[in-house]
Amino acid sequence: MHWIILILAGLCEVAFAYCLGRAKGISGMEWYTWITAFGIFYILSAILLAKATEVLPIGTAYTVWTGIGAVGAVLIGIFIFKEPATFWRLFFLTTLILSIIGLKTIS
Repeated sequence: MHWIILILAGLCEVAFAYCLGRAKGISGMEWYTWITAFGIFYILSAILLAKATEVLPIGTAYTVWTGIGAVGAVLIGIFIFKEPATFWRLFFLTTLILSIIGLKTIS
């Protein structure tokens, strides 16, 4: 159950990165809407991470949480915000994913 909570926390991190990306370059009420959503997902992510670390080791949980957020943010950047998908970017993204799987496997 705590792994599911940790995955949800990581997905909330991806959501707040998306909201931050949407807030870039806009102003007015729309900016406040995206920044408010950013804050909500940020707080929810931290609360879920704290809940997951009640059972999971902090080193593993934090690394998996940031890894999910990093991988998700890169994928959102590539597929939604049209950022470049260079060889090295994808190479290091792959190594990050393999490292997260490795940590999950040994925990």
